[in-house]
Amino acid sequence: MAIDVVVPALGESITEATVLNWRKSPGDPVTRSEILVELETDKVTVEVEAPENGILLEIAAGDGDDVAVGAVIARIGAAAAPSVEATVTPGAADSAPAAPASAPAADADVEPPGEAPVDLPTHEDAPPAEAAAAAAAEPAESRSPASPGAPSEGTSAGSPELPDPTQVRRTGRGDRITADDLREFLGAQEQPLSPASRRAAREHETDLASVTPTGPGGRVLKEDVLAAAAEPPPPRVAPIPASGVEAPADATPAAPAAAEPAPRRAAPDSPGDAGRQSAANADATPADRSPQRVRRVPMSRLRRRLAERLKEAQNTAAMLTTYNEVDMSAVMDLRKASGQSFEQRHGVRLGLMSFFVKASVSALRAVPEVNAEIDGTDIVYKDFYDIGVAVHSERGLVVPVVRDADRKGFADIERDIRSFAERANSGGLAADELEGGTFTVSNGGVYGSLMSAPILNPPQSGILGLHRIQERPVAHDGKVVVRPMMYLALSYDHRIVDGKGAVTFLVHLRDLLQQPAVLALDT
Repeated sequence: MAIDVVVPALGESITEATVLNWRKSPGDPVTRSEILVELETDKVTVEVEAPENGILLEIAAGDGDDVAVGAVIARIGAAAAPSVEATVTPGAADSAPAAPASAPAADADVEPPGEAPVDLPTHEDAPPAEAAAAAAAEPAESRSPASPGAPSEGTSAGSPELPDPTQVRRTGRGDRITADDLREFLGAQEQPLSPASRRAAREHETDLASVTPTGPGGRVLKEDVLAAAAEPPPPRVAPIPASGVEAPADATPAAPAAAEPAPRRAAPDSPGDAGRQSAANADATPADRSPQRVRRVPMSRLRRRLAERLKEAQNTAAMLTTYNEVDMSAVMDLRKASGQSFEQRHGVRLGLMSFFVKASVSALRAVPEVNAEIDGTDIVYKDFYDIGVAVHSERGLVVPVVRDADRKGFADIERDIRSFAERANSGGLAADELEGGTFTVSNGGVYGSLMSAPILNPPQSGILGLHRIQERPVAHDGKVVVRPMMYLALSYDHRIVDGKGAVTFLVHLRDLLQQPAVLALDT
C-alpha cells in the first residue's frame, strides 16, 4: 500500500510553497524521518521527511513547481520492489514450465534473429473481465541495454511512453524497439529531469543539449532550462559570395587592402546640425548593450512574495513618512562604558538594536494607534508588542519577530536578534518566527544609508527606519558642536495614524534615546 507524502502546514497565512530540491529519486530506498525534499516559501525553507520506511515510488511535483499545503508531492511503497527483466505475456507464467538456468532467454519478449516478429496477445483481445485482471497484473515498464550477442530488436507490449526530453522515438503497442532505441533512451537519461524542467523545455522549445545543469547530481532544474531559453541564439554569419573563379589550393590569400581613413567629421554649423548629428549617433548600438551581455534569471519565490507584499502595502495603505533626528552621544557613551561588563554578564554584545526596540515599545504605548491595524471598518488595537526586526540575508529580506519585547530585557533582545541573523542565511528560521509582528524596525544604516522612507509591512500600521550615524555640526546650549547624529524615519498608514501621532511617536523615541538610562526605568 502506497503512503502519500504531503506538503505540511507552513505557518500562518502561508498556503503554498515551491519545490526547491529533491534529495531522492524514484526507486531510491528511504527511511523514516529521512529528508526527502526541501520546500521554499516566501519566508523560510522547509524540509519534508519520509513518513515511513520504503521505496520512493513516484514524485508528483518536480523542482520549481508550486504546491499547495496538503497537496500530495510523492508516494512511498513497500521496502522491497520486484525486479522485472523482460516483458512477459500475461498468463504465460501460469502455463509455461520454468526454463533451466543455463537455457537462453528464448521466452523473453524479443524476436530471434532471422525470424519474423511474433504478434503477442494484448489486453484488447481478451474478454473485458480478463483484460482488467491482466492490466492490473501487468508489471511496470522495464528496459535493459543491449549486450553483445543479444537480439537487436524487440516488440513493445504497450508499455508507457518513453520519457522524451531529447526527441527519443516514442513507441506504441506492437512497435519494434531496436537496440539503438534503447541506447538512445538510456543516453537521454544522462541528464535527469524534473517534471517542471521537462515542461519548461517543451514550452520554450529548448534544446536540452544547451542546458547547463546546476542541481545535485547533475540534475536539470527548471531555472536551468529558463536560463538556457533566455540565451540569445548564436549570431548568423552571412556566407561569402562566390567570385565565380576558384582559387588554387596552394594559392596564398592576398593581404587585405589597407582601410581608407574615415572622413573627418566637420563641426556642426548650427544647433540644428548638432541635433541631427546627435540623433545619428544615437542610432548606433554600443557593444555593451548587445543581447549577449544581458542575463535573465528567474526570481526566487522569496523575492516574488516580497515584491507582492511591498506593492500591496503601496496599493492599500495611505502611506506617509515623517522624519526626525536623534543625538546618539548618550547611547554611544553608555555602550562604551558598560559594553564589556554587559557582555561578561550576559554572554552577548550590547548592540544598538536593543535600544531602539525598547524605545519603540515605550513610544507604541504612548501612541497606541501605531501598534494597531485596520480590519475592514474596525481598528484592532494590540496590547502586546511583537517587534519585527528586518534582517537582510543572501536569499532576500526577512523580518523575524521579537516576541513580547515589552517583557524582555536588553540581553534577551540581543540574543534573539543575534540568533535571527545567524539563521537567516541558512534558511533555519521557522515560519512562526516570521509571522504576527505588530511593528517593524529596519536598520539601513548598517549599509551606509543616510535617509530613506521604509515601506510598511502589511497589515502593520508603522515601520521605523534607522540610518547611518554621522557626525554633524549642531547647536547645543548656544554653541555649535559636532555630534553623532542619526536621521529617524517613521512610515505609517495615514488612514489610522494622524500626523500629530506620528510626530509624537518620533519625539518620544528621540527623547528616550538621548536619555537611555530612562529606558531601564520605563520597562
